[in-house]
Amino acid sequence: MSEIRYIKAPFDPDVARSLRAGESVRVSGVILAARDAAHKRMVACLDAGEKLPLDLHGHVVYYVGPSPAKPGYPIGSAGPTTSGRMDAYTPRLLEQGLLGMIGKGYRSAAVVEAMKKHGVPYMAAVGGAGALIARSIKKYTVLAWPELGPEALALMEVENFPAIVVIDSLGNNQYEAGQAPYKTL
Repeated sequence: MSEIRYIKAPFDPDVARSLRAGESVRVSGVILAARDAAHKRMVACLDAGEKLPLDLHGHVVYYVGPSPAKPGYPIGSAGPTTSGRMDAYTPRLLEQGLLGMIGKGYRSAAVVEAMKKHGVPYMAAVGGAGALIARSIKKYTVLAWPELGPEALALMEVENFPAIVVIDSLGNNQYEAGQAPYKTL
């Protein structure tokens, strides 16, 4: 079992580029919460020549649609959603300085190429562990588009958020490496 690497968010470009596929990480600091609808709105803003609700430089986005919080908690269950649904928007947001992504599942070849170009890692959170992941989220604040409910763009303060680097900024892909020994010729 590998050692856990503790990192701060937003990311410094050198940290983003230094993460390697297969590494277990714990992220502390501030990360974004956004999924399909928020991504669509961000790209629509860019297409219209408008400013985004925040500067994306250095930010890490978690593809999450949280459930409602119980009294006294900042957030309900907060498991990852399928990252591929954001693939159509991702290269454009990486151009804006986004430096990390957390979700689950595969990414398209176009996204992996954009990750390599911009030095961005993709990390996976464990699907089905949303209640446990929520324990690392200390604060949840909607930044834009509250009418989108759980799909609004939000900031989350996190402490030791658990993830695994599955695709690094060099294109090394843990999904492919993990399957390789089991593929038949």
